[in-house]
Amino acid sequence: MLRAFVEVDRATMGPERLAAKLTAYERLHRYVPLIPGRRPTLQEPAVEEWRRRYPLFPRILFVLDRTGPTGVENRISALRAGAGLLARFPYDVPVLVAPLADLVQHGPSAPVWRPVHDPGWRVRWTESGHRQT
Repeated sequence: MLRAFVEVDRATMGPERLAAKLTAYERLHRYVPLIPGRRPTLQEPAVEEWRRRYPLFPRILFVLDRTGPTGVENRISALRAGAGLLARFPYDVPVLVAPLADLVQHGPSAPVWRPVHDPGWRVRWTESGHRQT
């Protein structure tokens, strides 16, 4: 069972190009294949392709490397801005980011992951990244 997509960013592309990857994941999330000659019906509605194999869309984890603290914050800001353009997607699918140095020091299961929509907060990668109110 696929639990997460992992994007390892080694600072080889600009922050805006990194953030554009969220758009590709959002398109995959809502993609419904067209079957020639068939239209969705009430008995057999159109279903996103990923639902055929998974009960939930895998969360998206961005691992940031080869950049200092300022670069990490810049890239997180770009991801946050990119996620802000995608309506419900960042709320339906957890999108988390962590510097590789934190993962090496504390381990990937530690609460070192920052939700893109709320980067001041730290969570474990298995959490949704949404605060309970």
